[in-house]
Amino acid sequence: MSSLPPPPPPPVAPPPPGSSGPGHEATTCFRHPNRPAFRRCTRCERTACNDCLISGSVGSLCPDCAKVGRPAAPERIRRWNATRGGNAGTFLLIVVNVAVGVYTFSSPLWRRTIHRGEYDLAVNRYFVDKGEWWRLITSGFTHFGVAHLLMNMISLYFLGRFVEPALGRIKFFALYFASLLAGTAGALMLQPSLGLTAGASGAIFGLLGASAVGLRQRGVPLMQSSIGTMILLNLVLTLTIGGISIGGHLGGLVGGAACGAVMLAPHHRRLPRWAAWAAPVAVAAISVIIALVVSRHGMNSFR
Repeated sequence: MSSLPPPPPPPVAPPPPGSSGPGHEATTCFRHPNRPAFRRCTRCERTACNDCLISGSVGSLCPDCAKVGRPAAPERIRRWNATRGGNAGTFLLIVVNVAVGVYTFSSPLWRRTIHRGEYDLAVNRYFVDKGEWWRLITSGFTHFGVAHLLMNMISLYFLGRFVEPALGRIKFFALYFASLLAGTAGALMLQPSLGLTAGASGAIFGLLGASAVGLRQRGVPLMQSSIGTMILLNLVLTLTIGGISIGGHLGGLVGGAACGAVMLAPHHRRLPRWAAWAAPVAVAAISVIIALVVSRHGMNSFR
């Protein structure tokens, strides 16, 4: 008997474009049809290229599924505040103060002892009475000389690292500006004649006052902490060195302490959540009213 040899095997079809061999099922990305894709979204199972897939807690997700599973905006903000630079607000305030300092120090001399930039941004009763209310804020970012700026920024750096993580960035800004305005109001109340006042000291004293109240409410003796020592030392310097705005420092201290009593209250007091926002708003509003009234009354008396 004889048998014929078996027929030859059929030719193997060439692999499709983008295939890398047996076992690899080559498809294309659902967002980029011209790109090969070998992986799928864990949730919707659509194929996607490596540029589109986003690593998740389990597997990889396509952009659409990642967007659906993303937390709400308030939660994303909270996580960003907690994980990326807890003191970014402090550094931003330092940058603004330094930028204003560069502007004022580089301005040409206007009179004999003050730069034009300082004159344009500092505060006194006359300018406020004339309607230049923005000086209530700009004066808190203006400094008379490099030494003045340097001392305040060092204090802001150390206090910001202590207060900002406890409050969060936005509430920290609210406390800072409320204290700044309280310091400006205090400075105008005790300002001699038509002298100019400027500096971040009012806001910094406000951070001191808020920190002191927050610690006291938690049973921490102030004189056993660096905050108590800083307050005592700065008050001595305020009362003994000439050229320092006593009203600005005391006003900021009182305004910051009032805010801190609510914003840094311990949880067992169970204050409503809106109180932490109402406190700095109220202090800021009262400070502006005091500044306007004092400026108007002071100028009427001067006339």
